[in-house]
Amino acid sequence: QVHLAESGGGLVQAGGSLELSCAASLPTFTSHRAAWFRQAPGEERKFVATIDWSGSTTSYADSVKGRFTISRDNAEKMVYLQMNALRPEDTAVYYCAVHADGRSDLARAYHNWGQGTQVTVSS
Repeated sequence: QVHLAESGGGLVQAGGSLELSCAASLPTFTSHRAAWFRQAPGEERKFVATIDWSGSTTSYADSVKGRFTISRDNAEKMVYLQMNALRPEDTAVYYCAVHADGRSDLARAYHNWGQGTQVTVSS
């Protein structure tokens, strides 16, 4: 049973933009924090951005601050990641996660994960 489904990944040139979407079928989605993580080949899964249940508080990894924006639509049960000024080092599989216990920048804190969407940024 798939609870989170990401979409919107693709191939883009450096400096370009993409918007990732995450559709949630979790009944408790509106009560929980959501986040985006990414994983490049041979690397661990890393924090990108997080948003609280209401959408009023967000936090970002230093590497994406000022370029990426996380948002959510609780009525539609969606989480978004707008990515601007993309760089080759942003290339990774991007994962949506929901429901954190503990530190919101740690992957192990999240209960629910999507299957990921590939983002490739060419130089």
